Amino acid sequence: MRVARRRFLHLAASAAALPMTSRLTWAQAYPARPVRFVVGFAPGGPNDILARLIGEWLSDRLSQPFAVENLPGGSSNPATEVVVRAPADGYTILLMGPANAINATLFPKLSFDIRDDIVPVAGLTREALVLVVHPSVPASTVPELIAYAKANPGKLKMAMTGVGSSPHVSGKLFRLMTGVDVEELHFDGGGPALRDMIAGKADMMFEPMSASIGPLRKKTLRALAVTTAERSTIFPELPLMNDTLPGYEASATTGIGVPRGTPAEVIDVLNKAINAAYADAKMRARLTDTGGEPLPGSPADFGKIFAGEIEKWGKVVKASGMKPQ
Repeated sequence: MRVARRRFLHLAASAAALPMTSRLTWAQAYPARPVRFVVGFAPGGPNDILARLIGEWLSDRLSQPFAVENLPGGSSNPATEVVVRAPADGYTILLMGPANAINATLFPKLSFDIRDDIVPVAGLTREALVLVVHPSVPASTVPELIAYAKANPGKLKMAMTGVGSSPHVSGKLFRLMTGVDVEELHFDGGGPALRDMIAGKADMMFEPMSASIGPLRKKTLRALAVTTAERSTIFPELPLMNDTLPGYEASATTGIGVPRGTPAEVIDVLNKAINAAYADAKMRARLTDTGGEPLPGSPADFGKIFAGEIEKWGKVVKASGMKPQ
């Protein structure tokens, strides 16, 4: 795992290695035609919304269309494979998300290795998840929930979305760190899971911030904690999971990647354009409204973050015995 991490970081660092004259030539020419922006999720979800938001920004900033193409598809990872096999010229880019980091371990027989075959370009956002419970659950804090679960083994039902999703691995990490015995209810997506949570058919769930906002404001669900290392700007009053479980951190980290071999100067153009979004107050606010916190920085910065996500979730996948469906 550490060797793979070093390879991934090396790919990110190599973005600055070409001579300045070559970089300037490519930078002046790119992009000269529309760019294909591949997203491995169905239209209308949080990742799709984020991709279309940053795609619109890049289109305006670089004067060429960045056309979002949705290629959802579970274990086959079609979106990532399409980008891996595309020409390394900057005209096919990938929205990288939590599934990419988790799948690196969950699916050991993929036809590609994201640590070798995709080069990080820039981070987009880091979205917290929220530990939510149905109002009928007799717990207002994480310690109270853990105590109740241990006193009533198997009674609580934890809603989980698809294998390898952020809610799924976040729930697995919670179980590993607490040892609680809860029943896992698996759903095809966040929408059905959330509906059953609100209906009282499930008791607890780790839900992305973007999907949690509505039910929490309507008080149809109760929030106990956020999963990131820092408090949420949307719900700053919520405690951190780390306060109760030191070392607990879970988030949906997204960014942009390109095929291995893409010229460093192309990566530099994209990185600078994306980082300019964070310096624009209006655009930064729009990104924050998606539920995440912007992730400015260099390709190497995002590469380091993503390599850490691969390593962290790899440990959870192995320790929990998680298997692909």
